[in-house]
Amino acid sequence: MKLQQLRYIWEVAHHGLNVSQTAQSLYTSQPGISKQIRLLEDELGVEIFTRSGKHLTNITPAGKMILETAGEILLKVDSIKQVAMEFNEKNKGSLSIATTHTQARYALPDVIQPFMERYPDVALHMHQGSPMQISEMAATGSVDFAIATEALELFSDLIMMPCYSWNRSIVVKKNHPLAQVGELSLEHIAQYPIVTYVFGFTGRSTLDDAFKEKNLTPKVVFTATDADVIKTYVRLGLGIGIIATMAYQDETDEDLVALDASHLFESNVTSIGFRKSTYIRGYMYDFIEDFAPHLTRDMVDKAGRCKTKKEMDELFKDIELPRF
Repeated sequence: MKLQQLRYIWEVAHHGLNVSQTAQSLYTSQPGISKQIRLLEDELGVEIFTRSGKHLTNITPAGKMILETAGEILLKVDSIKQVAMEFNEKNKGSLSIATTHTQARYALPDVIQPFMERYPDVALHMHQGSPMQISEMAATGSVDFAIATEALELFSDLIMMPCYSWNRSIVVKKNHPLAQVGELSLEHIAQYPIVTYVFGFTGRSTLDDAFKEKNLTPKVVFTATDADVIKTYVRLGLGIGIIATMAYQDETDEDLVALDASHLFESNVTSIGFRKSTYIRGYMYDFIEDFAPHLTRDMVDKAGRCKTKKEMDELFKDIELPRF
């Protein structure tokens, strides 16, 4: 069994079983990958993939277990490389982050710019996706960190640390009737068509729960993953927008009015998560602390040693999270 063979089956599994695409990404030949996979299967005495002719069609039950272990081995190998780089090239390397549009557009720029100035030899890679996609990328080791509000808790292999809390605002055009209301109620909002996030994005579940508790059915007419898209359709008169408060900016949204809705919806917490086996390099600790100042190196190490959610909650119970 060779490490290269484990790399091949892992990459094939994460390229939709497309051997040709995998070969391109690894700068090698398709026949070479296919041959090594066959050699590994022959050595193990089990098939990792099912086939239809020359095409891989699925992952076998045995293959799923083999791939899980292969992923852990590859992560350990990567950690060894990271340890060596930490001593040989302390301020050089890469940092990959998976997050949503809202975090990438509104929460991270003020952190990333000074970080890159401080570490010019660190290549930073940003991946955007749904909370589920983001969590999966972190859980499989495809990225170093996941930053999201939802779905992180679904993956037991992730260390999740709370960064900040946030709430929502209602955005309307300046001449909208809601702009004249003193204090908003859910009943006010339920009267109008709503433009907001797709379910599973940026605390959408909390929003739906608030209406359900009041036995109200919101008239959601348009959903998007991007707060800027939501604001665009509010401008077109499609409805009122419900967005994260951080996504409203005075200088760019002066044609809209943001109405505080923090009294209507439960606050959400954005967390940063990483796989338990991830080796955290010095500049990674600095990035985490830049993003969430209460997450010092000591706190991150303590979080990494927590074995249960109860232990994690206990660790952070006295921390007052900043509000965004």
